[in-house]
Order: sequence, then structure tokens, then C-alpha cells
Amino acid sequence: MPATPLTSTGLSPFADLGAGELMLADRAFTRAAGAPLVHGNHVRLLRDAAENYPAWLEAIASAERWIHFESYIIHDDEAGAEFSDALLRKAKEGVHVRVLYDWMGALGKSGSSFWRRLRQGGVEVRCFNPPRLAEPFGWLHRDHRKMLGVDGRIGFVTGLCVGSAWVGDAGKGLPAWRDSGVEIRGPAVADVEWAFRRVWKTAGDSIPREHRPRRAEIPPAGSVSLRIVASEPWSAGLMRLDQMIAGAARERLWLADAYFAGIPSYMQALRAAALDGVDVRLLVPGGTDIPILRPISRAGYRPLLEAGVRVFEWKGPMMHAKTAVADGRWARVGSTNLNVASWLGNYELDASIEDEGFGALMEEAYLEDLAHSTEVVLQKRTRDHRDDWENRDPTPESRLGWRARRASRAAGGGSAKRVTAGALRLGNAVSSAIMDRRQLGSAETPLFGGAAAILFVVTVIAFLWPRVLAWPVGFVLAWLALALAWQALRVARQDKSGGERVVTRSEATNQPPPGIPPAA
Repeated sequence: MPATPLTSTGLSPFADLGAGELMLADRAFTRAAGAPLVHGNHVRLLRDAAENYPAWLEAIASAERWIHFESYIIHDDEAGAEFSDALLRKAKEGVHVRVLYDWMGALGKSGSSFWRRLRQGGVEVRCFNPPRLAEPFGWLHRDHRKMLGVDGRIGFVTGLCVGSAWVGDAGKGLPAWRDSGVEIRGPAVADVEWAFRRVWKTAGDSIPREHRPRRAEIPPAGSVSLRIVASEPWSAGLMRLDQMIAGAARERLWLADAYFAGIPSYMQALRAAALDGVDVRLLVPGGTDIPILRPISRAGYRPLLEAGVRVFEWKGPMMHAKTAVADGRWARVGSTNLNVASWLGNYELDASIEDEGFGALMEEAYLEDLAHSTEVVLQKRTRDHRDDWENRDPTPESRLGWRARRASRAAGGGSAKRVTAGALRLGNAVSSAIMDRRQLGSAETPLFGGAAAILFVVTVIAFLWPRVLAWPVGFVLAWLALALAWQALRVARQDKSGGERVVTRSEATNQPPPGIPPAA
């Protein structure tokens, strides 16, 4: 599908609400996302490197005052060289070029010589969050954002890093990675630039005022309304927004994610939507650049499939997009994956767009992607949960109660849960200090001193009497190993006796699961 400039219909996803309800809905979304709705923008959907990279390079070439470029990974390869050359040319012309990359993302992808060349050419380069002695676990927070801002005129929010894998190599039969981004013009560009400034300041001095545009200084460029959701560690802005969208979707909720590992509350939100008749679909990679994540993702398929969520695996080398579209009216494009690292641990950047014109483009692109995917199904379905729901509980009130009981059973409970919650609360202040999560006060000094003393005692015991620690740890590990072995044996026996298995459609049947409409 070509990258067509969006012609907005001007309709909000809440167009059928009254004025008072609309105000409440907007306020709820603003508070959940931590981002206001900005009107008067022009948005263009860009697919893959074939559409994103030329648009980025064109914007860089047009820069007159500044370029702000933030990317989790910039590879030292052919694609990285093309961008570094473009940035060096603009720096030589006197344009202020600022590049922010992530230390962990760049590890093994681009060496010191790559960054030294940029710095020597006049580009201001900063590395986000390298390891520090005083913060042994601070490295867990990563800058996973991908954005480009030029002169306060144009901004890009995307899921693409810079590297030849996104481009592919037709001569060698290597398809390009599948990914998505957006080009934004209008007042929301100020929010994209603001997000960059926040992370830039964590690695050094602030950006001068003359390179910090405000919304009021940028004229309208269209009729699209959107939010720039700039998530920071522990803010959970996009996680709250994602769960609200899952709860608000009425007809369709179509998701694409590169590293899916949903937390229980979000999994339940998707299940509840599907059980309520919403067409929920999830597109994930069939192959991945992080192989260990594939079994983790697949482990979460069964509860989704049982509730009627349809899961698809991309048949290309890598599906790296992080997108969502609900009811053809609301859409999200950006860097956030549906997992706890993105939702809680990283700096992420996403555009949440409330517009029917853009939503229609997103749905069209999604259906094209499904044509290049394989559906995952349960090989044997014992019942259709939605039919069971309607037969058992004919009234809306009883349906809600039945769903709550199912959620309670699925979530589990009891003393173990309470103990875990208590431990998390007790560890909150200590983890804040170690991971540099928030500003700490003098009242917490005794707690830190006590925690340090305990750790020193444990360290002494470990060196002088290692068996005192080794025996309990060994016992717990052996217990866990036996429990996992028993579960594996039980599941294997269940499979042999005709239980359900998660398989691709090509391995099972060409017919859709009962009660679920076929793909468009």
C-alpha cells in the first residue's frame, strides 16, 4: 500500500457521544495516557523502510535550524552509513544536529569509531544510560524510542531503528522487516520535540530555548487529532491507555506486536473484549531476532484463543511493527511492545491518533498483513466460550457476574498473592534507590542503611558459610524443577489423550474456529 497523505474525515472515535460524555472520555484518556489531545495535524502512515527511510532522509536534507534524532539502535552498516552521511552534511552546513542512542541497543551493533566520526563532524551525540557503579540495576531502563524532529516543522514517530535488516536484500532473497511509522506535521510536533528534550536532558545539558518549539508557535497543518504518549519508566501511561482501549472497543480491536508477552491484567482485558463479541486479533512474528521470546509469546496464546481472540503469525523474516487500531476510529503507532519491559521499564514514544480516516488506512494495512500470515488455532476446541456464555447467562447482569467469576478463577489468589504484593511494596523504596527510579527523601535513609546492612551480612555468610545459603536455595530450585517436570508430564499426557494443542492453521484445518467470523 502506498504511503498516501491522510485526508481526515474530522470524526472523533467518540463522535456518537454527547458533549458532556465526550468531555469525560477525553479527560479519562488524557489522564490515562498522560498526554493531551492535540488538534490540527496532518498525519501520513509510512510502511517499512521503503517508505520511512526516504521520508526521514528528505526531512533531514530540508533542515535549516536543527535535527533531533533518537533511535534505540543505529547499526554500523550500509543503512547506518547513509544516515550518518546525511547528518554530517547538515552539521557541516551549520545545522544543529543532536543524536541520542541507547547504550544497550548499540552494544555489538555500532562501535566507538562510528560515533567518533559523527562527533568529529560536528554532530552532538549522547549515549543513554551506560552502566554506572552506583546503580547496579539502573541499566534495566532503556531508551527504546525511535523519533526524528526537524525545525519544529515535521516529526516522525516510528517502530523502526536504522539498519540493513529493515531494508532487506532482494539480490540475496532477504525480505525487508515489516514495520510502521507516522509522519506528523502541525502542533503535535511540539510534543514530539518535548519528548526528545526529556531524554536528552538525562544525558547532559538542556536544549536551548530557541530549539524548543511550543504548540502555539506551530500553525495547524490538517484536521487530525492525536496524542503523543511519551512513556517513561514506571509511568505506565501507554499500558493504562491500551487497557482502556481494550475496554472501550465495540466491534474490532486489531493489534500487531513484535515481542508480545502480555501481563495478566491486559490478557484479561483482551479476553473480556472477545467474550463480549469484539473481533480481537493479534499479529505477531513467526520468526524473531530474539528466539527466546517466541515460546514466551506462544505460552500466552491458549487463554486468548479459548476466549475467541484470533492470533496470526507473520510469515516473513520479522514483523517488528507495534500498532493497534480499534473500531476503525482510534489507532496507535510507535515503539511500545505489549510487554512489561516496554510498559514499565523503558522510555517509549507512541502516537495515539483519533481519526476515522487514519483508522481506515490502518485497518486496510492490517488486512494486507494478515494475507501474509498464518493463523494459530487450538487443534481441538471443546466448546465455544461465547455460545456457552450466552446459554448460561442470558441477562447482562448475570453475564457480568459470570465473567467476573471466570476472571477470579483465572487470576488465582490466596496468601501467596498477598505475600508477593507485600514483598513488592517493601522492596519499592530500595529498588528506587538502586535503579534511580524516583527522587528519594531523608525519611528513607534508615531503610537504605538497614537494607545495606542485611546485604552485607548475607554477603559475609555467602563467603564464610556458603552452605547456609546453598542448601535452602538448592532445595527451592529442586522443588521448582520437580514441579515443572510434573507439569510437563501432565501436559504431555493430556496431548496424547486428545487435549487441545496450539498449532498454526496449516497444521490443523483450513476452517476458522467455531463461532469466529473468517478474516476479511
